[in-house]
Amino acid sequence: MKLILFDFDGTITRKDSLIEFIKYVVGDFNYYKGLLILSPILLAYKLKILTNSVAKEKLISHFFKGWDKIEFQSIADKYSIEKIDEIIKPEALKRIKLHQAKGHTVVLVSASIECWLKGWCKKNNIELIGTKLDIKNNKLSGRFSTKNCYGIDKVNRIKEKYNLSEFDEIHVFGNSKGDFPMLELGTHKYYKFFK
Repeated sequence: MKLILFDFDGTITRKDSLIEFIKYVVGDFNYYKGLLILSPILLAYKLKILTNSVAKEKLISHFFKGWDKIEFQSIADKYSIEKIDEIIKPEALKRIKLHQAKGHTVVLVSASIECWLKGWCKKNNIELIGTKLDIKNNKLSGRFSTKNCYGIDKVNRIKEKYNLSEFDEIHVFGNSKGDFPMLELGTHKYYKFFK
């Protein structure tokens, strides 16, 4: 049995799905206006005062806190089905299909939010592990209900879902330092593999 683990943003996509999703929902003007408002937080992240997780949660909270969960999921599904294909690297999708044709277990492991990835994953028959949003009273609280699926938390989430000893090969595809712990799981490691 072979387990194939793909990071998403930057590994099999040409653009960051978080940025593209926010622009899709609120428009370019409101996206850049939001970045201006959040600039102290983004600067703190760049200076390593804030972690990736905290900065991303604040970004999500700014744009989506208080949204009705059904309305949000409806928009996320539309984006997932209609727009994500536009940013996928063709060679990456070809590699995914190759592994699937051989009967391998293919999993997308992403720090991005599951809401806007699950439609695309379902369409392509790919299993998904991602960051989940917290819902309170049927509205987005602006927080995560899981840890941000980044770094060592990718490994923890993978091990929660799969018994790695059942696989004789583990192929891992990543493109950033957030993927380094996951890459260490691999019997075959592919870093910045797709152009």
